[in-house]
Amino acid sequence: MTKNKISKNWIRKQHKDKFFKQSKIQGFRSRSAFKLIEINDKFSFLNKKTNLLDLGSAPGGWSQVASKKIINGKILAVDIKRMEKINTVDFIYGDFMNKDIHTKIVSYFEEKIDVVISDMAPNTTGNKNLDTYKTGELCLNAMNLAKKILHKEGVFLSKIFMGSIFNDINKTAKDSFKKVIKYKPLSSRKESKEIYIYCKGL
Repeated sequence: MTKNKISKNWIRKQHKDKFFKQSKIQGFRSRSAFKLIEINDKFSFLNKKTNLLDLGSAPGGWSQVASKKIINGKILAVDIKRMEKINTVDFIYGDFMNKDIHTKIVSYFEEKIDVVISDMAPNTTGNKNLDTYKTGELCLNAMNLAKKILHKEGVFLSKIFMGSIFNDINKTAKDSFKKVIKYKPLSSRKESKEIYIYCKGL
């Protein structure tokens, strides 16, 4: 199938997708906003005073959801892609694995934080196994950062894909956090291998 046909099929699917339609109606920048809403409804980890780091934040759907829940806390979004301004959300342009960006994140909060969220995925290559592995690596790197900056009852939430690296992620999470739950929101496409790992308590 040509790239042009794939693009047209993708656009067609998006317009039939009820979550895509709702995201446009409600002003969210991405349909993934509903995934975070759903996950928070289940685990209730966002509140008025939450201090939160959103990794791989662009285009900003998850930060938008967080900004509606968090009133007196701090929200910092980080991405290697530019992100348009969201009220009450501060943004750092750069790679969170870069030492200077890491220092900026720590300096911004000045203390251990409540929540680290990540909906990151690398640019797709067309090789599903490779894409799954790269997404898993991003999750592990985000988890390593979370372990350094979360307080003892903090929450780490990340997207992962079922695949070769899943067992490594699961083991690392269970070795690091008291509670580890895998969850697939209804707003996640049925055909997708995407799930989310919810970790709480260091």
